[in-house]
Amino acid sequence: MKKLLFVPLMAMLLLSCEGNSRQEAGAQAKPQEREEKMAPEKPVAVNENAPHDKNSEFIVISKKDLRLTVYARSGNDTVALATYPVCMGKNKGQKEDKGDMRTPESPEGKPFSITRIQDASTWTHDFGDGRGSILAYGNWFLRLDTPGHSGIGIHGSTNNENTVPGRASEGCIRLLDKDIIQLKEKYARVGMPVIIKAENQGPLPFEQK
Repeated sequence: MKKLLFVPLMAMLLLSCEGNSRQEAGAQAKPQEREEKMAPEKPVAVNENAPHDKNSEFIVISKKDLRLTVYARSGNDTVALATYPVCMGKNKGQKEDKGDMRTPESPEGKPFSITRIQDASTWTHDFGDGRGSILAYGNWFLRLDTPGHSGIGIHGSTNNENTVPGRASEGCIRLLDKDIIQLKEKYARVGMPVIIKAENQGPLPFEQK
């Protein structure tokens, strides 16, 4: 009789230990998950039909919220016309060197700008992950003027859409392929100002309304 009781008792103990281990592993993983999947501090209220001057449109990219928003002047106000999730550079902080996997941040009062809008539908890239040279940029590449750093742009995420939103690029700003098409067709223009905020930068004055 004792032998029969011993086996179920051991099984219960093993299940209890396994359950505790899983709970502990889950508890340890939660802080990292919260950091990578942190929700925006404040949702952006979009009004794509707000009357505005097309030439007043500009872009704000938040590293903190992993979000690109198109704004424009409407009367005495600034309104959001559209917003999209983005993937930023794999490493946080201001870009310093080529290959550091960081996205450059625009100096205060000196936004970057779109210098060229290029068809990237056939462009490929080798990420060094064993997949070889693959399509990677979506339909469009919006090349940015980022003094001191070349090759930075806003583009699609062909074969990498699972990284949006997130931090996995080599320094560029990735959008979902459908979003780069909409951004190009509805808003983007050569000369358009682009503000890229640092991870620790809060809302700009017009974003606080």
